[in-house]
Amino acid sequence: MTDIASPETAVRPVTPVRFVIAMLALAMGGFAIGTTEFVTMGVLPEIAEGVGVGTSTAGHLISAYAVGVVVGVPILSFFVAHLPRKGLLLSLMAAYALFNVLSAVAVDYQMLLVARFLDGLPHGAYFGVATIVATSMAAPKHRGRAVALVMLGLSVANVIGVPFATWLGQNAGWRAPYAAAAGLALLTVLLVQVSVPHFPGDANATGRSEAGRFFTNKQVWLTMLAGAIGFGGMFAAYSYISPIVTGTAGLAEGAVPWFVFAFGAGMVVGTWVAGELARWSVMGSLLASSLGMVAVLTLFWLVAPAGWWLAPVAFLTTAVASVLVINLQVRLMDVADDAVTLGAAMNHASLNIANALGAFAGGMALDLWSAREAPLVGAGLAVAGMVVLLWSTTIHRRQA
Repeated sequence: MTDIASPETAVRPVTPVRFVIAMLALAMGGFAIGTTEFVTMGVLPEIAEGVGVGTSTAGHLISAYAVGVVVGVPILSFFVAHLPRKGLLLSLMAAYALFNVLSAVAVDYQMLLVARFLDGLPHGAYFGVATIVATSMAAPKHRGRAVALVMLGLSVANVIGVPFATWLGQNAGWRAPYAAAAGLALLTVLLVQVSVPHFPGDANATGRSEAGRFFTNKQVWLTMLAGAIGFGGMFAAYSYISPIVTGTAGLAEGAVPWFVFAFGAGMVVGTWVAGELARWSVMGSLLASSLGMVAVLTLFWLVAPAGWWLAPVAFLTTAVASVLVINLQVRLMDVADDAVTLGAAMNHASLNIANALGAFAGGMALDLWSAREAPLVGAGLAVAGMVVLLWSTTIHRRQA
């Protein structure tokens, strides 16, 4: 496997204390993004009532954000490859704060729809630049752990940030969560400014050269395809957790938040485990987690009627999925070679495609059969993702 060896990713000497504070700053950005990305789902009825549209129409706000992520990654990466990393982090988080303020003050549905699209634009680019900075401060053998620490903020957001922001939106109005997210983004700007050291960009890189190297690389496409399909299996189950819990499992609506908490806790644990497994083998971790996704989603389908016994399976689902996500990030940075900025960011574009694909596939299962079959369809997506990874591994071994 090729290690990242560009000048911008050489290990920089930082004290242990500064390293910890810098990683907390980078993770805070992930916390702000994770809270904002998922809170719309929690306060969708309040938003719909506030802007005078139906709930299904308000759901397009979620899609608008995801489209913003997919569009923003290649466009922003095209223009920022040569710029200093710290300045990029500050600019991206400042933009994230601004677009959340725009969401909070939106006067109608159309303005809110545009604001949510704009807010998605910095998402992938921030995580891409943040992971480059994190791996630049870490020893080569700890690259996976550094990526996991950045992504940990996104995982913790699903345990703490999203439930709190949902409560805030239900009690203080739907605008309050977006205002709070803007505050988190500004806090990230402050923390990054005081703790993250200066990292120059690649002076020889241009958007065209990075894009040319990146998008003509077969391993890049296979890695992104594996993420877009395989990780979609998790979303096939997660997107329909409410009807699965209340319908198939036969539990009350009050049980749904506990299952959401189980999903979030699984993300946190899985993200930490992923960093450790990356030290062992990135490709080995990818293949093992893909096989694990097939197993846990099949188990999800089997245990769905068993009431509360489904909760630990929900935990395992996101724990295994998080191992897949983190190692996909490391793998994509590895195979991107000199186009490291684009490689670090495009993983988040593929994961948002996975979000849309998984929700669509699970919805088809819901319409054709019942909510219980959604995770079984997800297991099918996980199998397809594993086949793509095996294809990638075969090519890698031939090249080696």
